[in-house]
Amino acid sequence: MRSRSKDLVLHKEAAMAAGEKLGSKGQAWFCTTGLPSDIIVEVDGMSFHLHKFPLMAKSGRLQRLITEAEEHPNKAARRGQSKGDDEEEPQKEGGGGGEIKEEEEEEEGYQHISLADFPGNCEAFETAAKFCYGVKIDLSAWNVAPLRCVAEYLEMTEEVCEENLVARTERFLAQSVLPSIKQSIKTLKSCEDVLPVADDLGIAQRCVDAIAAGASVSDPASLFGWPINEGRRGRGGGGSSSEQILWNGIETGLLRRRSGVRSSSFAAAASAGSWLEDLAILSLPMYRRVIAALKSRDLSSVAIEGSLISYAQQSIPGLFRSRRKHSSAPVASEPEQRELLETVIANLPPEKSSAAPAASAAATTKFLFGLLRTAHILHASEAARAALERKIASQLERATLDDLLIPSYSYLSETLYDVDCVERILAHYLDDLEAERAALAPAEAEGEAEGGVDVERRRAASLKLVGKLVDGYLAEIASDANLKVDKFYGLAVALPDDARVYHDGLYRAVDIYLKAHPRMREEEKERVCGVLDCGKLTLEACTHAAQNERLPLRAVVQVLFFEQLQLRRVIAGTLLVAEGEAAVPAAAGGEGGGAWRSAMRENQVLRLDMDSMRNRVQELERECSSMKKALSKLDEGGEGSGAAEGDEDGGRRRRRRFGCRFSTQVCDSHERNVVESRRPGRELSR
Repeated sequence: MRSRSKDLVLHKEAAMAAGEKLGSKGQAWFCTTGLPSDIIVEVDGMSFHLHKFPLMAKSGRLQRLITEAEEHPNKAARRGQSKGDDEEEPQKEGGGGGEIKEEEEEEEGYQHISLADFPGNCEAFETAAKFCYGVKIDLSAWNVAPLRCVAEYLEMTEEVCEENLVARTERFLAQSVLPSIKQSIKTLKSCEDVLPVADDLGIAQRCVDAIAAGASVSDPASLFGWPINEGRRGRGGGGSSSEQILWNGIETGLLRRRSGVRSSSFAAAASAGSWLEDLAILSLPMYRRVIAALKSRDLSSVAIEGSLISYAQQSIPGLFRSRRKHSSAPVASEPEQRELLETVIANLPPEKSSAAPAASAAATTKFLFGLLRTAHILHASEAARAALERKIASQLERATLDDLLIPSYSYLSETLYDVDCVERILAHYLDDLEAERAALAPAEAEGEAEGGVDVERRRAASLKLVGKLVDGYLAEIASDANLKVDKFYGLAVALPDDARVYHDGLYRAVDIYLKAHPRMREEEKERVCGVLDCGKLTLEACTHAAQNERLPLRAVVQVLFFEQLQLRRVIAGTLLVAEGEAAVPAAAGGEGGGAWRSAMRENQVLRLDMDSMRNRVQELERECSSMKKALSKLDEGGEGSGAAEGDEDGGRRRRRRFGCRFSTQVCDSHERNVVESRRPGRELSR
């Protein structure tokens, strides 16, 4: 049953001279002009009670349908009669029941036209009907595409009437929508509801092309982007703060600020970020078309990557904890999220992301690791995950320790973190370094070594950053009781020797691993400690390692040996410095006598330090000799007869005594003041 609702009264300037009104009755719309309606048009479940003449004057399709209905009145009557039989008799409510019944009886003689294949919804037809009645309509980026499709369907062309709806919508598209990227994005979004008609009319493709064209102009890395934009800004800047822009040495008449191209490029990139975020409203099929158009115009990888990042952040829920979608927003299903994720990964530029600005590069790396975690959760394809790992490897030096701590989502893995994934990323990183070096080998052979020096410098800096990152990661995962020796060892030795200046961070990871795995066999301990280069341990780390009871005996002996070598080098270097200063002729003491006396005092202090270090070296040598004697005695005791009483208990007591004696000797080998000053550093992981 349909009940009367309040009529929608139009503005005076929008109505015809007769004073028309459009109103609704439940699921029906009425137009009251003082004359009864003579046609009912059904669109999307809504009945529009209208008049034939305004519709036939503007719509060729309705004119043809109405004419056919008038030529076959019996068919129209049967259609109206069948419709009247299906409707229930309305119930009387108050005093309004009679009026509704009377109107229902009047409808029996109406012509009924049903537009089953109408593009769009009833709101679009309502706007078109208002246009037929001469009502002023407001076109916008959101309704112009549906109205254009409606106008095409209803054949509202210039052949039927001048300034018809087709011409109005086409003019609005060309003048107000397509020149603007933001408006084109809104119109492209509205095309999703009127497909495939919008594609047949070329509206969607024109919007896609307009977005790509506008993006190529605003791209900071494009050929014609910065000179044109900056010239327009610099015209009123004054002669002192701007300069002429030259093109192949020719003055263009444009001015450029002294800040240069770089600042203007960043300004253009910042302005482009606003419309990049607007692309997130598009559905995945439409967004694919936009990305394909952007790539076809050779848009910079910075702009494409920025668009993909913005789209993924707003379309994939849970990508970042701080970027959660509103609770009222519809959440895509898992297959849809997986498809979206794989689309984003497939369109990411394979090359390294731009390094400027640094904060943006770090955010990009964090975003890539967030994508990788989401790919594991959504069970993305192996190809997508492999491509993402290679992309991350290209900029691994920008990652942080939190980025590498990827939880293990597989039920088959026993470790807390996904160590295999980090191993693959590290392998891709090393492969990229080798490929870069191999590419520069021909240039170095021809003597063009300038670029090679810069590449080697960048490679060394990148390796050192990755070395610190891997050492921190090893220290973090070392406490995992399920981490196997092979995994720890393989990850520790994966990097080349020049990736670590010092092995203090690696020693810390080894110490944590030994502490978390107390039941390791002696050969396993020696293998784990084999990743250390004792020659790269600082004096403080050597002091701690010499007293570390968790290290195997062979590792401790190596630490003491390299500590002795380090002290000898220091002493030898100090002696050479002292001899060189003593060779300065005394004749220069006239004017520089004060400097000479201060140098002599410094030499005396150095000699005292050398004496103390020489004594320490001698003590270390005595300790090493005593250790060798003790080891030989233990070997001889083990080879002797086992008839002595309590031989096993005696051997255990000797080992316990030797271990205590060894720890005491190491502690006594250092001066008391040195030990007291370094004691907090030695307790870093005990």
